Amino acid sequence: MSADQMSIGEMLAATVPMARTLNLEFLETTPERAVVSLPDQSEYHNHVGGPHAGAMFTLGESASGAIVLAAFGDQLSRAVPLAVSAEISYKKLAMGAVTATATLGRPAAEVVAELDAGERPEFPVAVAIQRADGAVTGEMTVVWTLRPNG
Repeated sequence: MSADQMSIGEMLAATVPMARTLNLEFLETTPERAVVSLPDQSEYHNHVGGPHAGAMFTLGESASGAIVLAAFGDQLSRAVPLAVSAEISYKKLAMGAVTATATLGRPAAEVVAELDAGERPEFPVAVAIQRADGAVTGEMTVVWTLRPNG
């Protein structure tokens, strides 16, 4: 399967070893939203039996990366997406499988316009991490940039 035929989830699983290690499931990847699931796996539990904070951070960062690729994949020939910073807040105890939902914090067209103007745009991606019962267990913001090539 060529890169053109791979889904964003397949591409991330193929190129990001940590996504494979945690068996992340890319449920939805569109320019409007990305939804990624971390299955309940005892080898990635913390001391209270839920997903480890590091696994949840990787889940959230992976969801943010998926939406960035969905929204800006057509810009990859001229810019490289890079995470600039990330902040996470753990709100409630996470148990079982958890799902991260990522949304862009700025319109994609606005970001591309800055890139067109020769700038290096930065934009936030908001991520909510939820248990199966819908309770939000974590909130994350990842700031991304599109670094122009050359």
